Amino acid sequence: MKLIVGLGNPGRDYAKTRHNTGFMCIDKVAEMLNVRFTVKKFKSEIAQARVNGENVILMKPQTYMNLSGEAVGECARFYNIQPSDILVLVDDLDLPVGKIRLREKGSSGGQNGLKNIIAHLGTQEFKRIRIGIGNDKLMLTADYVLGKVRKEDRPAYEDALERAAHAALDSITQPFNIVMGKYNA
Repeated sequence: MKLIVGLGNPGRDYAKTRHNTGFMCIDKVAEMLNVRFTVKKFKSEIAQARVNGENVILMKPQTYMNLSGEAVGECARFYNIQPSDILVLVDDLDLPVGKIRLREKGSSGGQNGLKNIIAHLGTQEFKRIRIGIGNDKLMLTADYVLGKVRKEDRPAYEDALERAAHAALDSITQPFNIVMGKYNA
């Protein structure tokens, strides 16, 4: 079983903000798999799919970004999902808009959602796709991530969401190092 998690914040106020990049990406994955988030479980909205015989859970934690690990940890324990079978889709301030970066493991890089997942899983050994949202050093970080993507950045941003969603799908059926080689190029 695989678990793909999109990180974000629930509610209309956050819907199209940079910090909800993970939610927007997981919505694209669900659309590609033709499934909907109809189940509420593990403090999350859940969709389930079957891809080439593999059970896949798509998750949007409703705990707010900084507590995402509560939902991820609860689901992983319930289904006995190994950290190596978890993929997290997340925004990244350190990547320019339009860039994505796939990693098999690693630190939180200061991203609080990842930090909380690491704390609840007790390991950094889970996959992640970081989606660049850029940064504006003249703004407070909280104001920037809770703002909307600028109009001029929108095409590159949408392209990155699309590539990240395809990478997430590929990761279900292909070894992650192969997927990394394809999308990190």
